[in-house]
Amino acid sequence: MAHEDDLQQAVPDTPGTRTDGDRVTHRRPLRERHVEETVEIAVPVRTAYNQWTQFKTFPRFSTVVRSVEQIRPAVTAWTIGYGPLRHRFAVEILEQDPDTYLAWRGLGQNPSHQGEIEFGPTESGGTAITVRMLLEPRGAARILTRSSGAVRLTARLVRGELVNFKRFIEGLGQEGGAWRGTIRNGRVQHDHPEPPRSRVAQWPVG
Repeated sequence: MAHEDDLQQAVPDTPGTRTDGDRVTHRRPLRERHVEETVEIAVPVRTAYNQWTQFKTFPRFSTVVRSVEQIRPAVTAWTIGYGPLRHRFAVEILEQDPDTYLAWRGLGQNPSHQGEIEFGPTESGGTAITVRMLLEPRGAARILTRSSGAVRLTARLVRGELVNFKRFIEGLGQEGGAWRGTIRNGRVQHDHPEPPRSRVAQWPVG
């Protein structure tokens, strides 16, 4: 069953940010993590990144993702599950740099998580994708994630999804679409600021 409340509540605790020499703010990599998995893929970084960020295609290769719905520019709703069991939750993308980095947090409490993905070139011209996740459950679920068994299960699931993606994109040979935008602190960055809108409906400005 879908948990609609997960789409309304945000997790307050997220990693900090760092500022580079150009005064551009980026998220800091997760200092604490429960899961870290890496897979090498025999396609260029741009191809791997473009396909990965086509979130609606995840059900085509994933064993657990049933659907992905775009809610807002930086928020998607994911439905996952096995057999008749379903769980729906929202994910907010906090930072996104094309071909390099993506960081997100779950917008729910039962359980919640945050994570990041790094894309980097390999010596052979392929791509190394690294996924790191920090589980942040609330309530009784917190006890479950303290056990090494729960962490190993999550790591095995993440590893399996990465391998599935590897087979999927290597089989395609090229991406099926691309979104090359940048996100900072949960907001899509626009090359040209949008003009102000009139407060009177249907009346253009200027």
